[in-house]
Amino acid sequence: MGGRRSANTIYVGNLPADIREREVEDLFYKYGPIVDIELKIPPRPPGYAFVEFGDYRDAEDAVYGRDGYDFDGFKLRVEFAHGGRRSSSIDRHSDYGSSRGSRGISRRSEYRVMVTGLPSSASWQDLKDHMRRAGDVCFSQVFRDRGGVTGIVDYTNYEDMRYAVRI
Repeated sequence: MGGRRSANTIYVGNLPADIREREVEDLFYKYGPIVDIELKIPPRPPGYAFVEFGDYRDAEDAVYGRDGYDFDGFKLRVEFAHGGRRSSSIDRHSDYGSSRGSRGISRRSEYRVMVTGLPSSASWQDLKDHMRRAGDVCFSQVFRDRGGVTGIVDYTNYEDMRYAVRI
């Protein structure tokens, strides 16, 4: 890989020193086809890896499905590896795999959208208030990382979620 990373690439941090590339693959293969894995174990662990997926949506699902995941006592840190972010758009997410604890999300929703390109001052309440115009919001959360501010919003029903994706 090297150089500028693809938008389909995730960064996986806080890996144990004895981890193998195959174990990294096992952590992420369920999210979609993996194009490449670059594993780095520095002289002083923890290690880290870059995992490139064939599809951006698979990479997004992997970030939200595995960030905070407990791997042999190591709490994984998973985020996008590329510096930029996609244009302001809303994407639908229907399955994050495990419903346990990733980024504090305690439930799985089939009516979830992801909102990118939010202003740096955005809070979960701002996001919830804004997205309510599309329908009944039951949960919202905002994440800050190197790529900017991203939010997720869960709707209570499919029609509201569909309308949110169009606005």
